[in-house]
Amino acid sequence: MQLDLSRHIDADPDTVWAVLTDIPNAHRTLSGVLSVEILTAGDYEPGFRWRETRKMFGMKSTEEMMVQTADAPHSTTIVAENGGTEYKTVFTLTAESGGGTTLFMHFSAETAHAPAISRVVMGVMGKVALNSTRKTMEQDLADIGAEAERRANP
Repeated sequence: MQLDLSRHIDADPDTVWAVLTDIPNAHRTLSGVLSVEILTAGDYEPGFRWRETRKMFGMKSTEEMMVQTADAPHSTTIVAENGGTEYKTVFTLTAESGGGTTLFMHFSAETAHAPAISRVVMGVMGKVALNSTRKTMEQDLADIGAEAERRANP
């Protein structure tokens, strides 16, 4: 499963980056996040880990997330693994010549190491899962954009 989305944000890349990487406050910024538990001390950099609880498909779901790469304020890669499925989200920030930033997001889920039943379920439910994931990610981008624009224009 793969998903590519983007959103124009009326804020500079540094402001968008500050919102995107403000993991301790993600539950305040992202309407879909119920809580965040920081697992490693320090700044947002490769190896930084946290648990994020969301409501997905009507149930609470907690995933452990980790920063794989971080190139401020240009791009970051976040990874997670659950039940043999590997999730990767790549955010890329591009300054626009007319002002503002375009925030690109590439999300992928790979079930290569998942048990056979999980791969079958993903095959059957893939379209439903993709549509739900798309709505969640679109809302995340909207929430990041709203917070960045609020910070840029207090």
